[in-house]
Amino acid sequence: MAKAKKIKITLVKSTIGQKPAKRATVRSLGLKKIDSFVEQEPTPAILGMVAAVSHLVKVEEIH
Repeated sequence: MAKAKKIKITLVKSTIGQKPAKRATVRSLGLKKIDSFVEQEPTPAILGMVAAVSHLVKVEEIH
């Protein structure tokens, strides 16, 4: 992913049935409900959390 000023992270799949660690990762990103989104700085920590729950979220670059 190229250096963007911000990334938009959207929850597109439910956390029901996921392991507690995956649920905690989604919550720590600031996501609560399906179709909720947050704008974050693309730091290594945030990108690592996104990679861990990539099957549940959609990521877009915001310029």
